[in-house]
Amino acid sequence: MTSCRRPLLPVVAALMFSATGLLSQPAIAVPINLASERTLEWKDYLGVNAHFLWFTPAQYRKQISAYQKLGLQWVRVDLHWDRLEPKEDDYQLSTLDELDKTLTASGLKSVFYLVGSAPFITRAPVGAPFQDQYPPKDPKVYATRMAMLAQRYPNIDAWQVWNEQNLPNNWRPQVDPAAYGQLLLATHQALDQVAPGKTQVMGGMAYYSQMPTLGKTLMFQALGKLGVQSLGMVAAYHPYSVTPETDEPGKNEVLLRGKQLNDMLHNAGLKNVWATEWGWSSYAGPREMQALIGVDGQADYTLRRLALMSTQDYQRIFLFALSDLDDRASARDQHYGLLDLNGEPKPVYQALARFLDITGPRLKPGKTPVLEGAPDSFYSVAWTRDDGKQLLMFWSAETGTLKLPEIHQASLYDPLTGTQQNLDAADGITPGVKPTLQILVW
Repeated sequence: MTSCRRPLLPVVAALMFSATGLLSQPAIAVPINLASERTLEWKDYLGVNAHFLWFTPAQYRKQISAYQKLGLQWVRVDLHWDRLEPKEDDYQLSTLDELDKTLTASGLKSVFYLVGSAPFITRAPVGAPFQDQYPPKDPKVYATRMAMLAQRYPNIDAWQVWNEQNLPNNWRPQVDPAAYGQLLLATHQALDQVAPGKTQVMGGMAYYSQMPTLGKTLMFQALGKLGVQSLGMVAAYHPYSVTPETDEPGKNEVLLRGKQLNDMLHNAGLKNVWATEWGWSSYAGPREMQALIGVDGQADYTLRRLALMSTQDYQRIFLFALSDLDDRASARDQHYGLLDLNGEPKPVYQALARFLDITGPRLKPGKTPVLEGAPDSFYSVAWTRDDGKQLLMFWSAETGTLKLPEIHQASLYDPLTGTQQNLDAADGITPGVKPTLQILVW
């Protein structure tokens, strides 16, 4: 990085944190009751990953129509350099031109990420498999292509530099923070020249930016030593987890890891932190890393995680993904969608639609009411709706009955099933608690 023209600021100490501390978390001992201190508007906060270029214009227009019915507006779209430029200066952009026109007409906001080296510039040895998964020989060539795209498509709202570069299969033959830092800086400089003021996003780090081949060092930590926080870019990572709350039974990892990392990134001077991927597949097997949870489990997990993430200090989050994919993707990756291959709603879409209808388009800070009888595995999230009504999202691995002695009338909603129950008790309502998310409104 020191050979690049633009000097980087000295390392910010807040990024020099311990990876070991981030990855080791205490067990859950008490109920977790959360209440955000900020106002949240879903259309600005929640987006989706959309693989529009896998589909025909007619197919992705149907997907867009279904997505807009949710009242959301942000999409994150993948671009593969080796497909856009299979030979040097031989650009294949007609399908992207068509997509850009559609997105502009629809009014959706978008972030596009460019990943994969084109054949003429890849560092891959001749004849090696996965040629596109190696970085380019010259980062400035990648940067000029990003600048060209930004000029050609001025209505795209943000540009993201690569994807999951902290994993070996996205930066072969081994992860190299300094080399990625050079790519990041060259692209930042190129975009600043042609599209000043355009939002620029670091490549989304897998998980919490762990680098499996480099011990316990985090890539955010390594990039912090290089001073990339001085570039003013959005930091991004992909907080996937085994369940909505944790990777290991009995731990509260999602909230603890997310808070620790987000606090450190913000304290380092990074104003915006995005979770550019998270979610679960509804695939039926063969098992590939993720447990088999089916379409109902996908809906359940998505709502519980969304409730948790709404209280965390992310400026934007992108669910993976809008639509299922065909058999060009792996068995697992074919089934992350809110919609099936035909563009029809899956249970997760229907549950999310009900969730957003119950909460309304905007939520204000709430206050957790007095709760009695909450089990140790209990989670709750308190908000205030725009109409002034109070709202409590809650669930627990242990079933039972919860008493709210100060609330005498309320409506209990189950967004997974679409059912509603009116509760009325002079000495305080007693809703049942179950493992899936319910929403109490009073």
